[in-house]
Amino acid sequence: MRHERALTVPLYRAAHGRTGDKGDRSNISVIAWHPQLWDLLVQQVTEARVAERFAARRPSAVRRHLLPKLQAMNFVLDGVLDGGVNSALNLDSHGKALSYWLLDLPIEVPAALVPLLAGPPDLT
Repeated sequence: MRHERALTVPLYRAAHGRTGDKGDRSNISVIAWHPQLWDLLVQQVTEARVAERFAARRPSAVRRHLLPKLQAMNFVLDGVLDGGVNSALNLDSHGKALSYWLLDLPIEVPAALVPLLAGPPDLT
């Protein structure tokens, strides 16, 4: 029996994202590059992992909303924008860069799904 090897890659190889904001709340969407990557994303990009990823920003809540027909998920992070656009002193009070921070999250991809990843093959 041959064992399938998993490859550790950043999330951006399996998905792309968008970020929005409203007050002190950030919405981060994660959209699979390929429908066959969807189950892998649901298993590994969880509320707990996202909360851990953004621990330094001290979110008061992290909620995940699954959109399976779109192979997408939306994370709502409360309290991560230092009060929001009108209150924050940080350079990214809109939180537009937060999706990039999430898309750098390491995930494990089974060898059979590696051909579906975005980017040149030499990145594997």
